[in-house]
Amino acid sequence: MSDNADLARRHFLTAATVITGGVGIVAAAVPFVASFEPSARARALGAPVEVDIGRVEPGSMIKVEYRGRVIMIVRRTPGMLERLNEATAILADPESTESIQPGYASNGYRSRKPEILVVEGVCTHLSCAPIPRFEVAPADLGADWPGGFYCPCHGSKFDLAGRVFRGVPAPTNLTVPPHTYLTEDLLLIGSETGTA
Repeated sequence: MSDNADLARRHFLTAATVITGGVGIVAAAVPFVASFEPSARARALGAPVEVDIGRVEPGSMIKVEYRGRVIMIVRRTPGMLERLNEATAILADPESTESIQPGYASNGYRSRKPEILVVEGVCTHLSCAPIPRFEVAPADLGADWPGGFYCPCHGSKFDLAGRVFRGVPAPTNLTVPPHTYLTEDLLLIGSETGTA
């Protein structure tokens, strides 16, 4: 009887030791595995940023940070896309020939996908922050306002593709950062490799 008790106690102690050791290994491994993630400093210096755009409703915008700059991501509606073609006469650089953007954004939408706009939220005049003004022809911006971005610092105006209006202080269109799509709803800002 005492041999059975000793054997049971030995099994219990062995199991307890294995479980405790396993928990200790997992506890030690978690920080090690987490160290493979880019640090906040590395992300600030330019590590690509993944953004779930599935939650962005049509006609709305979200902001994320990449390289210390605000990135504005807009899901444009069909009406917003139609207004892009109507506004070219009032734009300084409708073909985006003088702007900073990847080659795949050298189109009328300035994007990989027509409905998604990805631009830096930094005015090209003196680096102020333009604000979204998506409504058409508000009283304070005039009857020809097709919707877009307005810089309250010095009055620069940009359309819904980030293209600058004529006669405003900003010299070029808003900058389009490098980006790609990892999936239909997962955007990677800071890299041009992936599915388009």
